[in-house]
Amino acid sequence: MKLPDVLILSLSLALIIIGIHQTMTVGIGFSYPIFMFGVALLFWFQYRRTKTQKPPTEIPGSKPKKKRKR
Repeated sequence: MKLPDVLILSLSLALIIIGIHQTMTVGIGFSYPIFMFGVALLFWFQYRRTKTQKPPTEIPGSKPKKKRKR
């Protein structure tokens, strides 16, 4: 993972932990935006991670399937 990905993941997890703390102290109404921002960062992290992965290739040693003629 690259540094921006690590920072995004760390920030999102920290915001979720802060949101849990705020829920226990002041209530869900105040902590809701904190949770939503944390979840948005998790979605952004997942998007970046799937964007940088390579597409799957064929299994080494297997033959490609032939098309049937009808």
